Amino acid sequence: MKKLGLATQIFIGLGLGIIVGALLYGNPAASTYLQPIGDIFLNLIKMIVIPIVISALIVGVAGVGDVKKLGKLGGKTLLYFEIVTTIAIIIGLLVGNIFQPGQGVDMGALDKQDISSYVQSSEEAQDHGFIATVVNIVPTNIFDSIVRGDMLAIIFFSVFFGLGVAAIGEKGKPVLRFFQGTADAMFYVTNQIMKFAPFGVFALIGVTISKFGLSSLIPLSKLIFVVYGAMIGFTLIVLGLIAKFVGVNIFHLIKILKDELILAYSTSSSETVLPKIMEKMERFGCPKAITSFVIPTGYSFNLDGSTLYQAIAALFIAQMYGIDLSIVDQLSLVLVLMVTSKGIAGVPGVSFVVLLATLGTVGIPVEGLAFIVGIDRILDMMRTVVNVMGNSLAAIVISKWEGQYDEEQAKNYYESIVLEKAAA
Repeated sequence: MKKLGLATQIFIGLGLGIIVGALLYGNPAASTYLQPIGDIFLNLIKMIVIPIVISALIVGVAGVGDVKKLGKLGGKTLLYFEIVTTIAIIIGLLVGNIFQPGQGVDMGALDKQDISSYVQSSEEAQDHGFIATVVNIVPTNIFDSIVRGDMLAIIFFSVFFGLGVAAIGEKGKPVLRFFQGTADAMFYVTNQIMKFAPFGVFALIGVTISKFGLSSLIPLSKLIFVVYGAMIGFTLIVLGLIAKFVGVNIFHLIKILKDELILAYSTSSSETVLPKIMEKMERFGCPKAITSFVIPTGYSFNLDGSTLYQAIAALFIAQMYGIDLSIVDQLSLVLVLMVTSKGIAGVPGVSFVVLLATLGTVGIPVEGLAFIVGIDRILDMMRTVVNVMGNSLAAIVISKWEGQYDEEQAKNYYESIVLEKAAA
């Protein structure tokens, strides 16, 4: 296995997981024996994410040490996120209208799943609302925020703490060295955990396939193809054009992030690759202050794949029920998705929760989600990849916008990747 690259190992784990999951379809042994392996891998990743974000952000912000610069950075970042996610929503609606994935679907041939847990999460999120979410970005107790994994509150505290360390000058250097050492140590731990990734992928995909089986994909195959096609098109065309505009080849970025994209696809979790994405984007010419702020923030505000999927799924359910949405209704859908996709960021099953909070506003039956929840994991795999690509590119865009992108370092890092692959 040492001779094989991480991407190849994950591919092998993915393939074996599909085979084992298909053989164990409907057998509780899959959940009994495989689920713990997958859970251990995900827990290992979750264990290191918050320490890495806190330490890297404090070191990066302390290096900037200027409130005005950080304010401009935050404003540009959120503006960019809003523009790109809005484009994703509009493209999702265009694709849904052109290809009509819900047209002619026989609801009687579909399995209806329980969505009560998503409904509860949606009701809780709507009770809090967008304004409350903004207010809660400011933590009352940072340790409580760390325990709950409230990333926006953690980012807020880390930024202010980093500014404080910079403000006290020489006195802050021991603190800075501590967090720099913490960041370096946690990145080392990340590399060790990644060695377990093929086993985690094998277990997670095996459990997924064993639960719904390959046969359940057939009635909803058109939706799957449309969503996957839209995701690939968005990545290559929209993100590709943005990358070209800032002087980066989208295929070079994909090559650099190959291992992380395969892992994100296999696990349906952006968290599994957050530490490595931060590390690689820094090596690809983005300064630490920008990568440590933009990428974690993007996990709540820049979910390109999720918003694209939400638009297509909304139209799919409307078409399945024979509901013809007018232009006004679809514009309303865009506006509501723009707000709700940010207002309940960080909620488990966020794509379904956002849809539940959105569909009723334009007269689409929310119970329609029960027909597609069974294949959501398959769709989630691809939208996770797009989310990761979007956030990685965002770090480059903001670095360029701030005039801090190191072209020479990026070129050297890419060439080292190519040489490493040639040597293998």
